[in-house]
Amino acid sequence: MRKRFSHWEKPLDISEAWKITKFSTEQEAIDAANATEFGLASYFYTRDIGRIYRVGEALEYGMVGVNVGILATEHVPFGGVKQSGLGREGSHFGMDDYVEVKYLCIGDVLK
Repeated sequence: MRKRFSHWEKPLDISEAWKITKFSTEQEAIDAANATEFGLASYFYTRDIGRIYRVGEALEYGMVGVNVGILATEHVPFGGVKQSGLGREGSHFGMDDYVEVKYLCIGDVLK
């Protein structure tokens, strides 16, 4: 199985942000992609539905784009994991950090 996957080799070196690397197995590609302290977004391309679910679930990123170049809009939760941040902005998930939930139970007040 000879596939090409992209991953961040040196996240802080802008001159080498993307590097195309060949991997022998899916797991090798997943391990390489996850071998970073960052986890904002990852992207991969495939037509294999099974691979979409396997790789998409295994990638340790807050957002995973499959067969797309841009995945962020105001309607979806935007945010990362690891050293890329905690929490989300956008959609109703972005409001959770600003809302304090309270349960108020009122007994019979009409007696």
